Amino acid sequence: MSPTAIFTPDTARFFRDLGRNNNKPWMDANRDRYKSAVVEPFRRCLDALAPAIRKLNPQFVTSGRVGDNFSRINRDIRFAKDKTPYRPHMYLHFTDPEGEAGQLYLGMAADSLTCGFRIYGSEKISPLVQLGRARGAENSRWLARQERRLRKKFDSYWYTSEKGEWTKHVGWPVNPEDWKKLQGWVVRRKFPVAAASSPKLAADAARIFRDLYPLYEFTGSAKWKP
Repeated sequence: MSPTAIFTPDTARFFRDLGRNNNKPWMDANRDRYKSAVVEPFRRCLDALAPAIRKLNPQFVTSGRVGDNFSRINRDIRFAKDKTPYRPHMYLHFTDPEGEAGQLYLGMAADSLTCGFRIYGSEKISPLVQLGRARGAENSRWLARQERRLRKKFDSYWYTSEKGEWTKHVGWPVNPEDWKKLQGWVVRRKFPVAAASSPKLAADAARIFRDLYPLYEFTGSAKWKP
């Protein structure tokens, strides 16, 4: 784990300025700043967390490629109502290469830092549909234990979809009925953005990932056992 701060206030400041100037000319003029304030510290964060991630699961991808570990700053605006070309945030995430599995992630925006677990999936081939839904319906006691273990430290919310409209539900999906149409689940801790500059960030994130890894296995891994 890194003994020094990985991020500085420059990262949040960049996202804040991008939110106010979300256009290509501004981004082109600030490309070097983007690399130094966002790309380089996120890569240092990956390097700091990779050993702990591999201990959790040797199959986790740590290639450092966009898509594999990093979210894209560019937005696909073809079908979006919001036509701004860039996302004023960045995510570092870890998953295995099989399908549409869940992720352990750390995300940063202008005003917040979040760290946790998330999974989305509606397609029949997704791990959430193939494995997670049935487990959720059949293991309510296990889920209740996880809620008791984690609820004081983490926020939880989940999604269902009716006629193409997503609905957010705050809380823990512990009832079997919750899982029949569950489309996504997020369990996370939210920090003030100043926490990103703490020398303990990587160690704190690694502990969060250890706490939440059982949820990752439960929702999408064939190796999960009660």
